[in-house]
Amino acid sequence: MEFKHKPVLLNECIDGLNIKPDGIYVDGTLGGAGHSKEILKKLSSKGLLIGIDRDEEALAAAKQNLKDFSNVKYVHGNHDNIKEIIEDLGIEKVDGILLDLGVSSYQLDEKNRGFSYIGENELDMRMDKSQELTAKYVVNNYSEEDLARIIFEYGEERFSRNIAKNICIERNKNEIQTTADLVRIIEKSIPKSKQNDGHPAKRTFQAIRIEVNDELKPLYNTVLDCIKVLKNEGRLCIITFHSLEDRAVKQAYTDAER
Repeated sequence: MEFKHKPVLLNECIDGLNIKPDGIYVDGTLGGAGHSKEILKKLSSKGLLIGIDRDEEALAAAKQNLKDFSNVKYVHGNHDNIKEIIEDLGIEKVDGILLDLGVSSYQLDEKNRGFSYIGENELDMRMDKSQELTAKYVVNNYSEEDLARIIFEYGEERFSRNIAKNICIERNKNEIQTTADLVRIIEKSIPKSKQNDGHPAKRTFQAIRIEVNDELKPLYNTVLDCIKVLKNEGRLCIITFHSLEDRAVKQAYTDAER
């Protein structure tokens, strides 16, 4: 499947980064390289873009999309380790960093990734397919208490306890293997009268995805680390997609003020 990526808030990000032609910029969530391509168009041959992604399929697609540019360094890694990545490249400070948080449209659409609650796909949800922890493991092995906590905290799902209880009941009969298996359990766990705010499984799927990919716990420190590797007057642009990410980023910004 082709890795398509329509960059979100593209003009706002490019304006926010205030790109210097000879500067060093980091796209910490490279994806299909939609944002990176626009950054590179504004860089001279002396400028540099560092593209980081934990998804090797994304990196492969980005290399193809950016094949006309020679001033790019590709890193298979996690933006949570940005200080170490920059240090390993022999760079002290950078002029700008972009983080486009969350899951990409490609990851949602690609069936074997298991991110989407539409259709019947393998329960996976790993952004980095080399890691061991999968959604199937979380659903079939976490305790009822931990499942309820994760679904409530990361999905802000008020029926989290009922969903966790029914997951444990069903997995005692047979392993929960597919996204469709999980959706059926979730739908059964939420009263029909309360299933009027989008798809009933969206919050639980978000919660499990965040747990599998450890998206939230490091985020506060990641933002602070990004700020530490910026040059004076450097810029950090972050796109968030839900209130949990928003909260962590805003708290880090507040604490890093001045």
